[in-house]
Amino acid sequence: MRYRVTIVATLIGVALCLYNYTGYDPHNMVFFMFSIPGWFADMFKDIHEINVFTMYALTIVSWAILGFVCDWMIARGRRRKRSY
Repeated sequence: MRYRVTIVATLIGVALCLYNYTGYDPHNMVFFMFSIPGWFADMFKDIHEINVFTMYALTIVSWAILGFVCDWMIARGRRRKRSY
């Protein structure tokens, strides 16, 4: 199985975290639009009490998992094509 989408999705997660860390996203709008754990963290706990680096790690991992699922589905589709 090729892991191209996994690598690209992980890099998107890293770029999102680096963009937020540099301060170009002062109100965290971009980060919380595209951070999957950020969507759910605000429901359970005050966002100001959560460790930022934990959110960054969870964001990168969630993007990597999303990319892996996409790669898995692509590989599954290719196997089905070969079987016909």
